[in-house]
Order: sequence, then C-alpha cells, then structure tokens
Amino acid sequence: MFIREVLTIKGNSANFATRPDALLAEAVKLMVDNDIGSLLVMLEGELVGFISERDILRGMHRLGCSLCDVTVGEFMEKEPVVASLDDSVDYARDVMTRSRVSHLIVLDGSQVAGVISFHDVARACLKEAHFENSLLKRYIKHWPE
Repeated sequence: MFIREVLTIKGNSANFATRPDALLAEAVKLMVDNDIGSLLVMLEGELVGFISERDILRGMHRLGCSLCDVTVGEFMEKEPVVASLDDSVDYARDVMTRSRVSHLIVLDGSQVAGVISFHDVARACLKEAHFENSLLKRYIKHWPE
C-alpha cells in the first residue's frame, strides 16, 4: 500500500495552514476548532515549516506557558519530516516511528498533497489487513463468516 492510498482512504480533508508570523494562540484555536493535531506553515504559497501539538507543548514547557505573544515561527519545525505520494505505508510507519512524529507531510513533487497522521496510517493498515483476511477466508473452503 502506498501513501497515495492512505490519502484516498482519509478522504477529502482540508490541509489546514497558518503563517509563521501568526500568533500561536490563533494556531491553537484553528487546531481546536477543526479537531486537528497539526498545521502546515506556509509563506507566499510555499511550505516553510510544520507545527504540531507536540511542538506547542515543548514551547509551553520552555516558556513557562506564556504563549500570548509568541508566533508560530518560534515553535514550528523548520525542516519537517516529509514523504511522497509513492512512498509505501511501511516507509511512513517506519519514518514516523524513528523520527517520533505523529504527522507526516505528503508531497507531490514540491507541492503539498496532504498531511497524514499515525492514526491515518494505522487505519489504512487495518483496512488492508481486513481485506487480505477476507480474501484468505474466501480461499479456504467452508470458512465460517
């Protein structure tokens, strides 16, 4: 299975983004209002970073929870982990585990195609396992459903 298929399974969800000069409070509100755990950070149509719940928690710890005047650019990951549409789900699972990230930006060339979470990857793997299981059950004669 490829990341392209994970994005298909995930469906047409919007890619939420913010600017590096936006206040962190605005970014948190956007994340909470849309029930998401990360935001692309874009400047003039180009990806310049990525911010996740984890980045915000680390920043809160560093600054003692004083986030009112902090910008996204101060906390964002400037070199986020990325994958391409044609990478395998196994690659995504491995790179997310090794990098200890819960979200992965998916690129189509140099353009952002979407963002997948570890949850999206797990759901895709379960769907694939269920499909393979049903094929095996059909193959084995007289398997009880």
